[in-house]
Amino acid sequence: MPETGPILYIASELPKLSETFVYREILALRAKGIDVRVASVHPPKDEFTRPELAAMKRDAVVVYHGVLGVLIDVLLEAMSHPVPTAMTMMHAKLDPLFAQGLSITGRAKAFYQYLAGISLARRVRHMGIRHIHAHFAHVPATIAMSAAMQLDIPFSFTGHANDLFQHRSLLEEKLGRAAFVSCISSWHNKWYASVRRAKRDNRPIIRCGVDLNDFAPAMQTPRLIVSVARLVEKKGLDTLIEACALLRDRGVELRCKIAGDGPMRGQLDAMIKERDLAGIVELLGPLPNEKVRELVSSASVFCLPCRDDSSGDRDGIPVALMEAMACQVATVSGDLPAIRELIEDRVSGRLVPGGDAEALAGTLEELLQSDELRQRLGVQGRRRIAQEFDLDVNADRMINALRTLGGLA
Repeated sequence: MPETGPILYIASELPKLSETFVYREILALRAKGIDVRVASVHPPKDEFTRPELAAMKRDAVVVYHGVLGVLIDVLLEAMSHPVPTAMTMMHAKLDPLFAQGLSITGRAKAFYQYLAGISLARRVRHMGIRHIHAHFAHVPATIAMSAAMQLDIPFSFTGHANDLFQHRSLLEEKLGRAAFVSCISSWHNKWYASVRRAKRDNRPIIRCGVDLNDFAPAMQTPRLIVSVARLVEKKGLDTLIEACALLRDRGVELRCKIAGDGPMRGQLDAMIKERDLAGIVELLGPLPNEKVRELVSSASVFCLPCRDDSSGDRDGIPVALMEAMACQVATVSGDLPAIRELIEDRVSGRLVPGGDAEALAGTLEELLQSDELRQRLGVQGRRRIAQEFDLDVNADRMINALRTLGGLA
């Protein structure tokens, strides 16, 4: 396959341990001969032992490299490329001014993100970048849109969840100007149309993929429920803890291990103590990726009972669910529209109403008591990943989008 690029990927922090789907996509594209450079809005903080990720961190262009640095870049860019800078600055003023739903602070932040995009354009101009792709539709996509405008090249973006529902910014403008929008689900595609109808067929379905070679079936620990997530309301982990208490009260033998960190950790820990679940439910905190893989593959059941949170935020298709299914572990999730594209209830996993601890307890009890059901759902779950969510398949879809919609030869 001939080389395409160079292209620039940008995310809020790149690489980042908890956003494996971004750097996996980059590595998969590179493995197929695509020249992908990276930019990170904030300096990447995580440490990596894998050489390719350590190199990605080292080589990332940090966008927010100080206000003074950004302003100097904008001034120099205006002197060397006055016409595109004037056009980009016009959008920097008008887009935030007329955008719907932005606070005064949000408008000021959007203006600065445009300036950061001009700065980024100056710093990568020597690379000959031909296309910019952003993961996350808020800050990274705003910067990508500005930098692409300044360089007179196309841009695209992948939206996920929080960036669309809770921290939306200039989404209508991005949907109208992007060469293409990578949709992680058909539900996302339809939802984008409710925000702004597409003028052409430029919203392909490109999943966040999982490498089946990295997530293979392994020996499972009897009666072990595992969950991996950021500890926030929309993940429904309080519902999982409540369901474990109900199962304990029914005399069901189980253990539950929850990996991850976040603002709800104190609340979840208090729930465990109040319900006397010490020794049954354990909060493990954040784990490195290899430990997460070992934990997930050892589970009898993987459970992530996602739901809409009180702010209206919701998940797209959590990668943790895909990884569990790739490990051939019977998987339970909250019943959300996008997740239905991953899990068909009673075929490739189980779906339960969000926030319903009784329903979740009943589903978990059924799975813990039936080896045959767990095995069948595990096999079908891995098959579903191989068919639609495989990393290699979706890297090819991204390459096709870059070539047919992104203007690359």
